[in-house]
Amino acid sequence: MIADAEMIADRRRLRRKLTLWRVLAFAALLIAVVTGGLVAARSTGRFAAGPQIARISVSGLITGDQRMTDLLRQVGEAGTVAGVVVSISSPGGTTTGSEELFQGIRTLASKKPTVAFVDGTAASGAYITALAADRIVARETSLIGSIGVLFQFPDVSKLLGTIGVSVEEVKSSPLKAEPSGFRPTSPEARAALQSVVNDTYGWFKDLVRTRRNMSDAEVATVADGRVFSARQALPLKLVDELGSEREAIAWLERDRQVARGLPVRDWKPRGPSNFSLWTAAAFGADLFGLDRAAAAIRSGAGTMSAAELTGLLALWQPHSADR
Repeated sequence: MIADAEMIADRRRLRRKLTLWRVLAFAALLIAVVTGGLVAARSTGRFAAGPQIARISVSGLITGDQRMTDLLRQVGEAGTVAGVVVSISSPGGTTTGSEELFQGIRTLASKKPTVAFVDGTAASGAYITALAADRIVARETSLIGSIGVLFQFPDVSKLLGTIGVSVEEVKSSPLKAEPSGFRPTSPEARAALQSVVNDTYGWFKDLVRTRRNMSDAEVATVADGRVFSARQALPLKLVDELGSEREAIAWLERDRQVARGLPVRDWKPRGPSNFSLWTAAAFGADLFGLDRAAAAIRSGAGTMSAAELTGLLALWQPHSADR
């Protein structure tokens, strides 16, 4: 009986120690999460002290990105931000992603003076992005324009015929699921797709006409799909000024009464991470031996899939003929 009592007492002591270590580990984890969040916030410009000019970079392929939309909203609401430079170096992307970015920057520009600086390329959807700013400044050798819309799809029907494969289908109407890629596109399907492309192209040209204060003749001159150097684009009214980011900031100071000499700080979207409060909660449940709760938390958190380029494109492709 004495031995049993001592064994029970030892087990209780071990349980208390284990519980203590679990609590300490969970507290350390929470401190690490909070500290990491503060460091990340500082790196994205959110906690920068004092008045500043925010720099938002748009690079690579443009797709619908909720993180960028959230960033634009946060910059617009930040009391420390006196002006914004949108630094652009992109060949464009999807028309829907470009439209979303355009609308986000227009909303931002209604709250903060905003200037676009083309630091390389602003073609197709990236030029739509530049149009949203109050002014466009570009380096002399930057590439500007490629005003147009593209719809691409493969035709593998000859390849399938060569290897003896055919694709059967039953559909509700002749234009359903067109273009297919498994057979040559019919004239009717091609006409329907051309109508969609023409409509979106008209939307793009209307943006250029309105935002750049151009006549129909001036728009027709620049909207044939080609790209221009910034030196060519200036007399065509596609950009307002040639220069570096310094000229973009000087315009904010001169024409929008932004205080001189403010620091320029990079604001970046929150990056995707495999670690979050969800995973912290799941790890904490593991520490306390709550296996079912941990599994439920991980299942509820879910994962985000990568963005894909689908639909109409406003994209400059230097390896193919301009459209």
